[in-house]
Amino acid sequence: MKTGTAALMSRWTTWVPVTSVIALALAWGRELPGFAVAVIGLCLIGSVLAAVYHAEVVAHRVGEPFGSLLLAVAVTIIEVGLIITLMISGGDKASTYARDTVFAAVMITCNGIVGLSVLVGALRNRIAVFNAEGSGAALATVCTLTTMTLVLPTFTTSQPGPEFTGDQLAFAAVASICLYGLFVGVQTFRHREYFQPVEREGQETEAEEEPRPTVPESWWSLGLLLVALVAVVGNAKLVSPSIEGGVAAAELPKSVVGVVIALLVLLPETLAAVRAARRDRVQTSLNLAYGSAIASIGLTIPAIALATIWLPGPLVLGEDATHMVLLVLTAVVGALTVVPGRATLLQGGVHLALFAAFVFLSFSP
Repeated sequence: MKTGTAALMSRWTTWVPVTSVIALALAWGRELPGFAVAVIGLCLIGSVLAAVYHAEVVAHRVGEPFGSLLLAVAVTIIEVGLIITLMISGGDKASTYARDTVFAAVMITCNGIVGLSVLVGALRNRIAVFNAEGSGAALATVCTLTTMTLVLPTFTTSQPGPEFTGDQLAFAAVASICLYGLFVGVQTFRHREYFQPVEREGQETEAEEEPRPTVPESWWSLGLLLVALVAVVGNAKLVSPSIEGGVAAAELPKSVVGVVIALLVLLPETLAAVRAARRDRVQTSLNLAYGSAIASIGLTIPAIALATIWLPGPLVLGEDATHMVLLVLTAVVGALTVVPGRATLLQGGVHLALFAAFVFLSFSP
């Protein structure tokens, strides 16, 4: 059997991302027929699965919480690029795209990923266990960032409509990046133990039985992870016109496009979180979920705020009443889930019900 880098190069997880990027380069800027869209869709799915594999290799090498942080930041940076690209091409019609995508990311991570992770963890061991200190701090950061950037614009009075003034947007951007930096410092250095998986007494896990990847394997997987993420977001951009056409043909709300793209972009983290929960690493799953939500706001809002200097049209950030109700429910349910440090099937089901409500109301507001 091949080992090391040679083994990695012989796997589909190497060739699928590379092939997907080549397909992305060939298709970029072209009018795609239905067959080509289907091929790009297959490349997108393959790149998602490859990204999950390489993220787990790197995470296993560097340990928690650095592995979860790496995937969250990588996905979010490329997500920012996708949002800015679509806003530039969409003009005034894309004024709510950043808001819709960021809010969808919060709902997907804090209800979809958290709910699935708790459900899978509870099915495996009856009760899913995790660190209440780290998870609670992460949830508080998510709620603060979301309220500051997506709720307050609806109630400010200096600017007509659910928009910030330039000064208000600058304040929200600086506050977001500062909170994100503070969270990363606490998670990775000062209180790193709060974000470590909880070990059950006398129980061995699959992660402990697997050999740790070598340094060359880890660097190779890191590079391929970035390639796969570029392929995921780029191919999602290519299929988005087909999604937009389907949404328009079905007379669905424009925000559905942001929801669908966010689902595609966050699929690698979702699969990685579920696989961690199956190995009784629910804390790793929560690190991925809440870390992705924090990165999505803490990096996206400052980047969009800076980009508004060049972007045409207004930037609408304030949410409507329906989404604010869902956000309040998410905050309350999330707090009741993470504070005890243990959860059952019921908590997972409640989060998934909230996520289903968000998706349903996005299609039928």
